[in-house]
Parts: sequence; structure tokens; C-alpha cells
Amino acid sequence: MTFELPALNYAHSALAERGMSQETLELHHDKHHQAYVTALNGFVDGNAALQGKTLEEIVTLSYADDALAGVFNQAGQHWNHIHFWNALSPNGGGIPGTLEAKLVDSFGSVDDFKAAFKTAATTQFGSGWAWLIQKADGSLGVTKTANGVNPLATGEGTALLGLDVWEHSYYVDFRNRRPEYVTNFLDNLANYEFAEANLA
Repeated sequence: MTFELPALNYAHSALAERGMSQETLELHHDKHHQAYVTALNGFVDGNAALQGKTLEEIVTLSYADDALAGVFNQAGQHWNHIHFWNALSPNGGGIPGTLEAKLVDSFGSVDDFKAAFKTAATTQFGSGWAWLIQKADGSLGVTKTANGVNPLATGEGTALLGLDVWEHSYYVDFRNRRPEYVTNFLDNLANYEFAEANLA
């Protein structure tokens, strides 16, 4: 199985008015994500045990296996970025009713959810991700992961909405102002319909 870079569901310029420039998407999607895909395919080509496996199978198989650390880095980032492009929308920011009710039930209010998510995203030291997840008991939570790690690998829950906080995801538009990038994502870019669709 050869993995491929998925096309965006919107034009590279479609998010610019909401704080993510065409330049960022061209660099992040076309260059960074493509590099993960290319490297992953190289690993798979060289390891018969990985051939024919789905991306999800490779992520879970290679996580925490020192011998497959390089494989996991690429597979994890490929999975994360597929999620991330879907977590962005030119019409982002509006929260549909079912998800809103779950957020209020789990966090107390939408504002409390956003505060918890922002804390996770801004306190992830160095490169990584912030996630809204649904736990095994059905409740929602927020978590953060380093580098290419994700909730699929850790088993913490189902990823509903993920935010890339690697510096290349925001430096063009926000320089080193990660808190502003996170707030802009939550208020203007987040595809909460996608998050709701991921609910069990």
C-alpha cells in the first residue's frame, strides 16, 4: 500500500481571511506533510512486516517500539495531519448543538472547554499537538501529545479535534505568538461539525 498526500477540502487561500494564510498552507500541507508521506512510504517499502497494513495499524504497531521509532514519527504525523486538515474550515468557529451539549456536560461551558484546550496547546513544550477527545466512558476531555504522538497511539480516547502546535504551523502568520494562534483556531478556524461527526 502506497500512502498519498490527501488533497485539501478547500483552496489554499480559503482560510486566509480567518488567520491562516495561503503561504502557511502551501508550506505546511504541500511541503511538510508531503515529506512525512514520502518518508513513511520509504519505511514501508523496506519492511515487509509493514506492507499491506493500514495507516492506523502502523501507528498503533510502531508506537513505543524503539526499533520502529522512525516509522512511528512519520506515520503518526501523517495520521495527525489528515485529521488536522479536516479540523479546519473556511466557515469554522460555530459549534453545532450535539457537540455543544457534550462540551457543557463535560467542561461546564464552551468557554471552559476553550480555556482547557488553550492551556493544553500552550503548555505543550516544543513540538506537539492539543486534542479534544472522547473518552471510553463517553465524556469529553482535553489532552496534549509531544511530536507525532496522538490519542490513537496512546489509547486515551477518540480524537475529535486536533491542533498542530509545531512552530511551522503558525510561524508565518503569528510568529512566536502561539496563544493567539490557538485562540484564532478555536474561534475562527475549528471545524466543530467535523468534531461532532467523530463522536461515538
